[in-house]
Amino acid sequence: MKILVTGANGFIGKNLVAEFKNRNYTKVYEYSRDTDPALLDEYCREVDFVYHLAGINRPSDPSEFMDGNYGFTSKLLETLKKHQNYCPVMTSSSIQAELDNLYGISKKATEDLIFNYSKETGAKALVYRFPNVFGKWCRPDYNSVVATFCHNIARGLPITINNPNVTMKLVYIDDVVTELISALSGNENTVGAFCKVPEVYTTPLGNIVDLIYLFKQSRDERTIPDMSDGFTKKLYSTYLSYLPEDKFNYELKMNVDQRGSFTEFIKTPDRGQVSVNISKPGITKGNHWHHTKNEKFLVVSGRGVIRFRKIDSNQTIEYYVSGNKMEVVDIPTGYTHNIENLGDTDMVTVMWANESFDPEKPDTYYMEV
Repeated sequence: MKILVTGANGFIGKNLVAEFKNRNYTKVYEYSRDTDPALLDEYCREVDFVYHLAGINRPSDPSEFMDGNYGFTSKLLETLKKHQNYCPVMTSSSIQAELDNLYGISKKATEDLIFNYSKETGAKALVYRFPNVFGKWCRPDYNSVVATFCHNIARGLPITINNPNVTMKLVYIDDVVTELISALSGNENTVGAFCKVPEVYTTPLGNIVDLIYLFKQSRDERTIPDMSDGFTKKLYSTYLSYLPEDKFNYELKMNVDQRGSFTEFIKTPDRGQVSVNISKPGITKGNHWHHTKNEKFLVVSGRGVIRFRKIDSNQTIEYYVSGNKMEVVDIPTGYTHNIENLGDTDMVTVMWANESFDPEKPDTYYMEV
């Protein structure tokens, strides 16, 4: 199948083309402002499906709205018609087509043009009225408030919020791409005359801002937001894509003493905490037990032994562990326990606890194994 993507260097087009390459589509014609206009004729003669994503939304002259949206669409359809190529045509419109502004008027005119073309030729028309689309590779300070906020907050730059209570409707770029590729095989999601992305998020602008600031703060606090919420998960992925390229890394606080070190890596509101423990040769750590807190130990380097004793028993249980054999050891409640480095090098243990450490309620009680 031969596919034409107009606006291939734009936000949606770039993500769509990247996914086609992931799926080894070899005949994807990319058309953008930098493409030789003569190639449009060749592409329209050969293609089996058109993704018309090109458009104007921030022109220097308002007259460019109609020229860039309606005008280019008209040229595209006339070229297809010239070659009697009545393949399906998908076009990206906007919810602003319902509004009385120059951009919305140009988008509504483009929709009508596509629908009339479909009636005239029998070609399948797929018109998507996208709300705000967010995700990686969207240009800040252009047409996405999410991109602008992520870019600025990641760099400590100010942002402007006129009304934090305004309701935003958003779709995530990967969901858009999934829907568009489904349309290629005739499985588009239709609502009346239009198509739509199934997953639309509705949230106040202020909530978006609060979440992005939370993401920035999370690096200092070693926390991870609640990824069970779909919007939070996708917004967090978007935020990370806007980090300055010299700021991908951040330091952790290592609690160091003569025995080695203990470093908190990740804390979550509902899935506990992950830490990294380094023990020097011959060192034993632990000798405590918990009422409710439970842990998992995974030695990834070195070798040692984890010992247990139920607090009302004299019987000691031993588990020998090594980085040469990845093996998780559960630390049950009611058992005092320790871990000893039996090797000649540092022993590194990844430790998970079912709750983040609370110094006011540590649930940790000293008792020798």
